[in-house]
Amino acid sequence: MRLQGKIVLITGSGSGIGKSTALLFAKEGATIIVNDLDEKNGNQAVGEITSSGGEATFIHADVTDADSVKEMVQQVVGKYSRIDVLFNNAGISGIGELHEIEPDDWDRVISVNIKGVYLPSKYVLPHMMERKNGSIINMSSCIAEIGLARRASYAATKGAVLALTKSMQVDYAPYKIRVNALLPGTIFTPFVEKYLQTSYDNPEEAVEHIKTRQLSGDLGKPEDVAKAALFLASDESKFMMGSPLYMDGGVVFGKNA
Repeated sequence: MRLQGKIVLITGSGSGIGKSTALLFAKEGATIIVNDLDEKNGNQAVGEITSSGGEATFIHADVTDADSVKEMVQQVVGKYSRIDVLFNNAGISGIGELHEIEPDDWDRVISVNIKGVYLPSKYVLPHMMERKNGSIINMSSCIAEIGLARRASYAATKGAVLALTKSMQVDYAPYKIRVNALLPGTIFTPFVEKYLQTSYDNPEEAVEHIKTRQLSGDLGKPEDVAKAALFLASDESKFMMGSPLYMDGGVVFGKNA
């Protein structure tokens, strides 16, 4: 029970990595606040947690809307008196070379992936600062460290999240708040599966091609990232501050012969 008694807010936790993390954290003793725009998915995640004996609550909130996020945080603190762990997981992808991306599409990716880290952190941090305790996990990506074709907007946001993580750590270390980043590679989430189905004539062939990016020769699973998030959320990582944690199957530091 590595998170026994901890109150954890996970944005975008109705599916994919966020949901897997919520399920794992609950098994480890945490009380989970599931946040998502999709109420059906969010409530389903809560149902799976509670049916397994865990404790969870769903809150519908848009991480790009200040009033929505502020109300969510107030609701959590009002009920539980604190937030011990914030996992800024919500995010969307962006496809295209820079000259192909329409301004509205660019703004949407920037808003969700960067503002969606800024706003939850902004409203949670004062409560962590008051208690002089807390762990914040920001979802970056291995794409922050490498070049990848047709991912200009996504790469820009994930690089920004990594830089923001380091800056946040400097500011909030005096309050005993740890801020770290997760940098996954390609993870086979429902989002990625849908993207492959709609973007390629032969999705199975596309999967095999994407596997070659990783030294592991395979795609990651949401559970792989959830386990890394558990380490960052727990006291086991108490000496890890402002750090990127790679969960990429060897994309960044390896190269097949």
